[in-house]
Amino acid sequence: MITLFLLLMQRVGTILILAFLLVNVPFFRRLLPKLDQISTKFYLILIFAGFALFSNLTGVEITKNNNLVSTTFLTGLPSSDSIANTRTLVITVAGLVGGPVVGTITGLIAGVHRVFQGNGADSFYIFSSIIIGWISGMIGHSYSKRRTYPTAGVAAITGLGMEFIQMLFILVFSVSGLQLVKLIFLPMMILNSFGTWVFMSIISAYLHQEEQLRSVQTHDILELANKTLPYFSSGLTESSAMQAATIIQHYTNFDAIGITDSQNVLAHVGPGSDHHVPERHVVTDLSKRVLASGKMEVANSKEMIGCPIPGCPLAAAIVIPLIVDKQVVGTLKMYFTDARKLTPVEEQLATGLASIFSSQLALGLAEEQSKLVRDAEIKSLQAQVNPHFFFNAINTISALMRTDATQAHDLLLELSTYFRTNLQGARETGITLKQEEAHVQAYLSLEQSRFPNKYSVNFSVKSNELNLLPPFTIQILVENAIRHAFSGRKKNNCVNVVVTEKRNCLHILVSDNGNGIPQKLLPHLGQRVVDSIQGSGTALENLNRRLTGLYGPKSALKINSSSKGTDVKIVIPRKVKTI
Repeated sequence: MITLFLLLMQRVGTILILAFLLVNVPFFRRLLPKLDQISTKFYLILIFAGFALFSNLTGVEITKNNNLVSTTFLTGLPSSDSIANTRTLVITVAGLVGGPVVGTITGLIAGVHRVFQGNGADSFYIFSSIIIGWISGMIGHSYSKRRTYPTAGVAAITGLGMEFIQMLFILVFSVSGLQLVKLIFLPMMILNSFGTWVFMSIISAYLHQEEQLRSVQTHDILELANKTLPYFSSGLTESSAMQAATIIQHYTNFDAIGITDSQNVLAHVGPGSDHHVPERHVVTDLSKRVLASGKMEVANSKEMIGCPIPGCPLAAAIVIPLIVDKQVVGTLKMYFTDARKLTPVEEQLATGLASIFSSQLALGLAEEQSKLVRDAEIKSLQAQVNPHFFFNAINTISALMRTDATQAHDLLLELSTYFRTNLQGARETGITLKQEEAHVQAYLSLEQSRFPNKYSVNFSVKSNELNLLPPFTIQILVENAIRHAFSGRKKNNCVNVVVTEKRNCLHILVSDNGNGIPQKLLPHLGQRVVDSIQGSGTALENLNRRLTGLYGPKSALKINSSSKGTDVKIVIPRKVKTI
């Protein structure tokens, strides 16, 4: 038994060395955040099936007399002999990482190969391997729904359980079951459980490293967004693009940064600046495709970049479109001179930067339109952006970076959504109910991150999502309730939003169970600014003026309040956006 333990330890050590090398391969790293994609499952099946076949081939042969035969590669054995190997370890890890589909198919391939290896004997290995793959896959799937992987401890217990299942199959279905189990039980139970623990520890260590890197990058993104705002908001010009590109290169790990408009290179900082020159047309095939499709593209080689200049040092790139009003106005190009530096972290960073910079460009366009048109409605809408809310959100995200980088990343995207819809509302007199609800949800995500479980906001929308309404209609009422209705209360604070259709009209009701509004203030809310320590009512006055201006007096705010809470009703003509 000791000899078998030592021989199996060598096999487990080899598998773990291969696991360490695998985690350091950029291709495998790019698969981990995309487990829901069919292509990812296909590649993971290929990878883990290869590991499983290697485990079968490097197994230790056990003759019918319990003699051990160690060879470099065990391609076949007599039907009376058995193998001690690390197959169960690999199948278990495949399930924990890739889910039930990857685990089950990897188990099927490994089991079939094991039967062929034994000249058709012991077909029960097929069924046991499938069951092990499926069970471990379901365990992995339960963790993936929480956007995480099983801990090393859970992996060790799972590995122990899966090996125990394999032992039961051998005991019941193998001709020499009891004699074989006595020999291999302890070595295989201990080593395969230990190997599963170490394999998942290697993956977890990589993910923890990625998480730390994301946390640092989130902080840098906030700083970067603050620095680039003056330049992107002034529009895409050579001067502003050069300043922005210099700042982006400073705050990221990319070797070179390029910015284009829809036709020409505006700026290029770093290697390749001798031929990626401002005022020249876009030269790389990669950038041309992004301008045409409006979708981010990733290039992992010089050939994929498609630069026609011989000797170009740029070896990998991420090109993201800059989009304003659903139109591609330019691209942001981020390059590496070493393709191995390109990881999923950089791809996620690029996605976030695309949203932020596009929003900054849209902000500049909105400011320009405001100056040209001098539209009082746009100004009143823009005034609804609360600077205190913005700074509170930034402070919350900064604090979360130290404790929960994933939530900080998600809230940063919500903040981008919130201000993008603010800008959209500043340019339009009507948005869809679906867009309004997304705007409210973005606001609530940010607000509830500061005050977890303090508010409960419920939506009941029984209406076509394409119905149009003035921007911020529901958002102002929800925000007004959250800010003023629950003074001094830390729990049981509820806001309900009900949207229905009746007689060709859209009926909106926002109610709360707050402290109520003083009766002396009710006649004045929505009509003028009021003198109150709870607030001035400016937002309600602005909303009421917009509603009556667009639809007439019948659409004015109807406010009822008592000590049990406040109801605000709006009725506007129903109008559906045409597609």
